[in-house]
Parts: sequence; structure tokens; C-alpha cells
Amino acid sequence: MRISRLTPWAAGLAAAALFAVPAAASAGQQRQAAAEHPAAAAADPYADYYASAQGKTGPALKTALHDIIKTQSRVTYEGVWNALKVTDEDPANPNNVILVYSGRSQSKATNGGGVNDWNREHVWAKSHGDFGTATGPGTDLHHLRPEDVTVNSTRGNKDFDKGGSPVSEAPGSLTDADSFEPRDAVKGDVARMLLYMAVRYDGGDGFADLELNDKVNNGSAPLFGRISLLKQWNRIDPPDAFEQRRNQVIFDRFQHNRNPFIDHPEWVDSIW
Repeated sequence: MRISRLTPWAAGLAAAALFAVPAAASAGQQRQAAAEHPAAAAADPYADYYASAQGKTGPALKTALHDIIKTQSRVTYEGVWNALKVTDEDPANPNNVILVYSGRSQSKATNGGGVNDWNREHVWAKSHGDFGTATGPGTDLHHLRPEDVTVNSTRGNKDFDKGGSPVSEAPGSLTDADSFEPRDAVKGDVARMLLYMAVRYDGGDGFADLELNDKVNNGSAPLFGRISLLKQWNRIDPPDAFEQRRNQVIFDRFQHNRNPFIDHPEWVDSIW
């Protein structure tokens, strides 16, 4: 389910400001900054957060963003259940969450391991880098989403590519032996989650250096593909209000770091 579709990057930033739900401390700081620099605040409400990345491109931009977003609070794997009930809440029904590939609104109470339950989908499959459910990449909310148990199993640890057969219970999604294609409405979401992971986890924290390539069948290597397609998905499916709100909730209530590619989708082409 998509709430709105905003094509220009500037419109996406404006929507992010409209749907932000800042915590008290950060809200005060943002109001003070906005009062002192009204033009900058209108153009980019997160200018202060990304100050050290401004003006950079390529590897320098990637490094700067890593240094910014690596400062975060961590959630336990058990804690992910309750966090997802907040981050992925259906805006039309606060008792439900939206399942990422299926697009279905489902009761928050039906999380678990049963056939018709929803569980915790690692968009960057945890076997790609062998980090499992360890606190860190295995519990990072920026790439964990609710999904139907059966669909989650069908997706498995496949890389992302185009084509295949329809996925039962996930209308618009396709899969074959070595890849998974999500429905059109979340192609950009998937891309930006993977891009975030490749910047956030660079071999520090005791975890593998996660990187993107242009292949499928990456197996247990700390690699994910295909980058050329992810870049395309980032362009054709820009951040909408649901994705922007989710980013803000993670920042304010849980991890206190952001996915920079939701705030600045144009940075994808500046790095890769």
C-alpha cells in the first residue's frame, strides 16, 4: 500500500517534513536551526544531520555517510517484533501493519511462525555476510520489514532481479530459481534498504563489509545484487510518505540514525 507518489526529490523532502514525528529533544533543536536558517531548513530539514556529507561525491560521500549513520542505538531481535508494529503501522488502521512484498494490511497480533502469520523479513538476507540475527545488521530496522511467513520463505536469500513466476500471496512480485522481484510499489524501498546496509556496515562493528554488485547467486558472500537494477528502482519509485514516516520513526524512537537515501535519493547516483 502506498500513501502518495512524489516524483521530484524536492517534493519528497517537503513530504518528509510534513509527515515527520520528531521526538521532543530533536524537535527543539530543529526549530532553533530552522529559525536561524529558514531558507536552508525549507530546502533540507536534515541539513545539520548530514552537514559533514555536503558537497561530497563518490567514495568520499559514502565514507561521510557511514560516519554519520554508524552512530545508532541497537534493537534486540526480540525487540524487533514490537518495533515493526510501530514502524510499519497501517496509517488507515492502527491495529495492523503493512506487509512489504504482499502489500497486505494484517493484524499486528498475528506475528509469529504460522503459515498465515507475519514474521521479520531481512531484506538484506542475513546469510549474505553470515550475520544471522546478531544485534547489529541482523536487527537493523532500516532493512527489517513485516512479511507473510510463506512469502518470506519463498523469497529466501535470493538476490533482486527482474522476472520469474508470480508469487502466491504477494501480487505483483515475481521469483525464479536465483532472484526475487518485488511489486512495483516497493521497488525503490527495497533498493534504498540495501543501499543503506552497504553504507552502514563496512567491516567495522565485528561484522562483514557489506557491498553491492551486479550479480545474482551471491550465496553467503557479503554481497547483494543487482546494483544496476537497484539504481533504476531508486529512480522510478521515489520515497513516499509511508517510507519517509518510517525513516523518521526509526530515527526518533528506536535507532536514532537515518537512511540517507530516503532523505536524499539523488546520493545513490553520486556514490555508485
